[in-house]
Amino acid sequence: MQLIDTHVHLNFDAFEPDLDAIAERWRTVGIVRLVHSCVEPSEFEAIQALAHRFPELFFAVGLHPLDAEQWTPSLQHHIQTLATSDSKVVAIGETGLDFFKADNPAQQFEAFQAQLHVARALDLPAIVHCRDAAEAMADFLESFWTQHGPVKGVMHCWGGTPEETQRFLDLGFYISFSGTVTFKNAIQIHESAKMVPPDKLLVETDCPFLSPVPKRGEKRNEPAHVYYVAQRVAELRAIAFEDLAAQTTQNACQLFNLPRPAESLIPA
Repeated sequence: MQLIDTHVHLNFDAFEPDLDAIAERWRTVGIVRLVHSCVEPSEFEAIQALAHRFPELFFAVGLHPLDAEQWTPSLQHHIQTLATSDSKVVAIGETGLDFFKADNPAQQFEAFQAQLHVARALDLPAIVHCRDAAEAMADFLESFWTQHGPVKGVMHCWGGTPEETQRFLDLGFYISFSGTVTFKNAIQIHESAKMVPPDKLLVETDCPFLSPVPKRGEKRNEPAHVYYVAQRVAELRAIAFEDLAAQTTQNACQLFNLPRPAESLIPA
């Protein structure tokens, strides 16, 4: 059995003391690839070093919407240059909109649009953060698609309603579920997890945040816990855990153009 954690933040200080042990645990549960997201381009060198320390780790470069005040026109060129400087860069982001913690929509839209242009120019997927902004996000993307053409990508750590989920599916996005899907009262997330087509489904930890049940009491989430996320999504969809793992692994390789694990280990 194989799994891919499509969203991690291993460069955070919480992981520094025992990262090799953490890596051993993710390998033990069958994680064969990981995608490391980026909050701001200043993290690039640290994330790049991790990607070359762990062969199964790939990464993105971008600017998080909560850091949109850092956006300048030159940053678009900088992100594009970084994204082409290392073959282990597989995405742009995380980028997007967050109206829960910030009230600067104009800056967020500017930074998001520019990063979508980079993703489109480089034919890379966008890792999209969306919090309390689903309607504005969908409207914006629909307009962008009309004016400039589609961009492939994933709605990461998804927490929206089935109706919101469908709008992003209609735009061709993958939908990725995190530890929140294991929470008892996350009813709308459960319903969304049931409806996503098999070929658009991903799983992630967003570690060190959002530890899943049964690890919810632990302050530090880690990649090995994506096992519990996948397990819960499989339960909600009433399918075998092994089938869910194989499908999401295949989907992640497809979206991020990751080197595929041994074909004999992935059911046709």
